[in-house]
Amino acid sequence: MDDLLAQALSLAAATLRVATPLVLAALGGLLSERAGVVDLSLEGKMLMGAFAAGAVAAVTGSPWLGLGAAVAAAVGMSLVHGLASITYHGNQVVSGIAINILAAGLTPTLAVAWFAQAGRTPLLSGDARFGPVHLPGAEAVAGVPGLGPLYAHLLSGHNVLVYGALAAVAGTGWLIYRSRFGLRLRAVGENPAAVDTAGLSVPLLRYQAVMLSGVLCGVAGAYLSTAHGGGFVQGMTAGKGYLAVAALIFGQWRPVGTLIACLVFAFADVLQARLQGVPLPGVGEIPVQFIQMLPYGLTILLLAGFVGRARAPKAIGQPYQKE
Repeated sequence: MDDLLAQALSLAAATLRVATPLVLAALGGLLSERAGVVDLSLEGKMLMGAFAAGAVAAVTGSPWLGLGAAVAAAVGMSLVHGLASITYHGNQVVSGIAINILAAGLTPTLAVAWFAQAGRTPLLSGDARFGPVHLPGAEAVAGVPGLGPLYAHLLSGHNVLVYGALAAVAGTGWLIYRSRFGLRLRAVGENPAAVDTAGLSVPLLRYQAVMLSGVLCGVAGAYLSTAHGGGFVQGMTAGKGYLAVAALIFGQWRPVGTLIACLVFAFADVLQARLQGVPLPGVGEIPVQFIQMLPYGLTILLLAGFVGRARAPKAIGQPYQKE
C-alpha cells in the first residue's frame, strides 16, 4: 500500500471516529425534533453522559457500566427538558440552553468534589475503556488490492460504539419510516391536533422521543470519555452538541443526510488537527487559532446558504395544549 493511499485511509478512519459522537447526538436531536420538540440540549446531555461514563468507569473499571450510567444521566436531563417544555409548555429553546449551562457547571463541580482532580475524572486505561474491534479476516485481506485495504484499515479497528453509531443510522431510518411508532412520531411533529383526535397521547409520544434522544446522547457522551478519550475532562464536548444540531438541519431531519453532514464536519475537524504546525506551500504556517475555527466556520457557511431551504417539522417548537 503506497503512502498516499495509507494517508487517505488514515484520514477517512479518523473522520469516522470523530463523526461518531456527532452522529449519535444528531440522531437523538432528529428524533426529538421530528416529534416537535426543539432539542438544543444535546450539548448538555452529551456532557453529563461523558462525566457519568468517565466517573463510573473509573470507579468500577467497566466501560459498560459507564455506558449505562451515561445513558441514565442523559435520559434524566431529557426528562427535565420534557418536564419544562412538554408538561409545563415552557420555551423549548430556553429549556435546552438552560440544560447546557447546568451541565457545564455541574460536571466539573462534581468532578472536583468526588475526585479532587481539577474538574476531571481519573485517567482510564486498559479494560476500563472500549478498545478496538478487529473484524474477521482483516489481516488476511489487507494485502489484496482494492477492497482489502478499505476493509482492513478503514472499516476494521474501531471500537464497538463506532459500529453502533453506524447501526443507529440504519435503525433510526427504519424506526422513522418503517415502524408504526415512527409514523406517529412524524405525525405529532407535523399535526399534533390530528394525533390527539386519533386518540393518541401527544405528550407521551413527545416524551418517548425526548427520552430516545437522551439515550443516544448518553452513548455519544460515553464515547467521548471511555472510547475516544481516557476519562472526563471539563468541557470536553467542545460545542459538538451544537454541531450536531447544525448537522440535523443540514440533513433536513433525515438520517442519511444527517450522517453525511456529520462526516463533513468531522472531516473538517480532523483536517484542522492535522494542519496545525504544518507549513503550506506559498503560504507558510497558518495560525493555530485560524485552523481550529475551520469546523465551526464551515458550519456557519453551510447553514447560511442552506438553512433557508430546509423544511422543519411544522409543529416544531410549539407546545401542545389539549382543547
